[in-house]
Amino acid sequence: MRVGAARDIPAGHHVVVELDADRSVAVVNVDGRFYAVDNLCPHRGGPLGEGRLTGTVLHCPWHGWQFYVTTGRMVQNRAVRIACYPVVVENGEVMVVLP
Repeated sequence: MRVGAARDIPAGHHVVVELDADRSVAVVNVDGRFYAVDNLCPHRGGPLGEGRLTGTVLHCPWHGWQFYVTTGRMVQNRAVRIACYPVVVENGEVMVVLP
């Protein structure tokens, strides 16, 4: 699924994309590399894409849970994960690859 132009998501920023009626992802640019993770925090369904990005860690704005965008694993408890989706950049366009 097309997200948008890579130039519109600068390094250190992220956007939320609605994939379908039941699923949205946060697409993150970390130093020119793009990652996509589930937008819902497993704790209480907080909107991860509205949280702060620190390096490769996305912080849930509701209760501070933190997730590595590179793996989906929670910083504080590696047994907890969020879904990650492959991202491809072609001709300057960012696309999330759906399963």
